[in-house]
Amino acid sequence: MAHGLLLVLSGPSGVGKTTIAHELIRRFGGHFSVSCTTRSPSGGERDGVDYHFISEGSFAAMVKDDAFLEHATVFGRSSYGTPRAAVESGLAQGELVVLDIDVQGAEQVHRRVPDMLGVFILPPSEQVLLERLRSRAREDESAIQRRFAESQREMVRARANGVYDAFVVNDDLAGAIEHVAELVGARLGRVDA
Repeated sequence: MAHGLLLVLSGPSGVGKTTIAHELIRRFGGHFSVSCTTRSPSGGERDGVDYHFISEGSFAAMVKDDAFLEHATVFGRSSYGTPRAAVESGLAQGELVVLDIDVQGAEQVHRRVPDMLGVFILPPSEQVLLERLRSRAREDESAIQRRFAESQREMVRARANGVYDAFVVNDDLAGAIEHVAELVGARLGRVDA
């Protein structure tokens, strides 16, 4: 690669973004961007691997220093952001850099990196999405309903904002991976992965 590729994957929780991202990195090399967050680690999460867990003060300082490619506060509680330096370094080294971020974040990234490849992963149906959220058994029903409603709003916003180059339905994980790999390979000028 003469220069890197920034791939932004978005989609509802439980739609398979992380699995797809890791398979693309296995095939094409590069890395998955690790976001910063002000929330505490949960169940086995590791600092620097799953997230960079930082204080509210550190997060605010990074916002002030324009150190994030994108950032937001989610559900009015915790803040999340993508550190610019790691992304810019990977791209400068010709790597594939993958971000798993929401639609609002993708809009911010698109303003800064208009040649990014934006892919929105869709569930086969809204009912399947609701079933997947419930089967994760991570939240109570009211939290699941809030997440489901937010996912519905994001899917509408994603279709309207002009940020995404493709919408891929994950009704078959292997097929969804192949579809996204073809998009990445075409952008990188590689068909061998």
